Amino acid sequence: MSGGTQQPISGCLLELDGVHVVHRIRARRLFGHDNVYALTDAHLTLEAGETVGVVGESGCGKSTLAKVIVGLQKPTQGTVRYEGDSLWDMTADERAQNFGRNVGMVFQDPTTALNRRLSVARVIRDPLDVHQDGTPEERNDRVHELMSLVGLPDSVADAVPGQLSGGQRQRVAIARALALRPKLLVADEPTSALDVSVRAQILNLLIDLRMRLGLAMVFVSHDIQTVRKMSDRIITMYLGRIVEEAPAAAVPAATHHPYMRALFSATPSLRHAVEPIVLSGPVPSATNPPSGCNFRTRCWKATDECAEELPPLATAGAGHTYRCIHPES
Repeated sequence: MSGGTQQPISGCLLELDGVHVVHRIRARRLFGHDNVYALTDAHLTLEAGETVGVVGESGCGKSTLAKVIVGLQKPTQGTVRYEGDSLWDMTADERAQNFGRNVGMVFQDPTTALNRRLSVARVIRDPLDVHQDGTPEERNDRVHELMSLVGLPDSVADAVPGQLSGGQRQRVAIARALALRPKLLVADEPTSALDVSVRAQILNLLIDLRMRLGLAMVFVSHDIQTVRKMSDRIITMYLGRIVEEAPAAAVPAATHHPYMRALFSATPSLRHAVEPIVLSGPVPSATNPPSGCNFRTRCWKATDECAEELPPLATAGAGHTYRCIHPES
């Protein structure tokens, strides 16, 4: 997390600076509207070739952050910069050419993300046609190249998505996301809709593609063990706010925020034994978040002081920041 800088960071591929996303929804009362604070004061930098993992419970703002990063969600406040240029100061055509073709996204459920009426080859070719990339023959060659890259046999080129397995459909989605040779790939829960038996195959494919193509990647998941395996850095979110950012190598031993420690205790591993932590109470509403530290209503270390104001950003070493006044040791 950068600390609210106003100038682009030199050499940075992507930067989020003080980004907020607030949705207005119809209130339950007879008249009026409520605000849903989907993302609050998000700061993030991403270097070329780096993988940042984003983890948290459902509703914590992970998918909203992913949509902001790929330009599907315009921030209510704050700045998104791509290679130093403000994304939302560009015209629509500039965003499509300078940014849109350089970022690909893999969604959670390939069944709904793919056009079920188009053949596999047409699905993969679609971004190439939209951007008129190369000649028709070159586009066909690129489709076959992409199918080979993600491990799809030529025999499925004329099949429709419904005729494929879940793992094959996600490989099609990955191939489509890579069609225009993007510099950044955003994967939003890319294995959660798949059978356990094929999850490892897709994760290993993403790791291999990252290394072979030099991709930067944002990997979003609720499973912190998977995020740790995939990432260089891990960002933990709670109720729309980033509460800790740490190098993956420092997790879980050097984590400081109680929520990040609780997430790890919920998915123990043989290599990292962690005392189970049970969080009591429901997740607060994003329309009326608690004062001070949002996590205090479920935190076993909370005191009256936690309700007074947002904890300041503390530093625990290079690239490791957190917001907590009673951190884990």
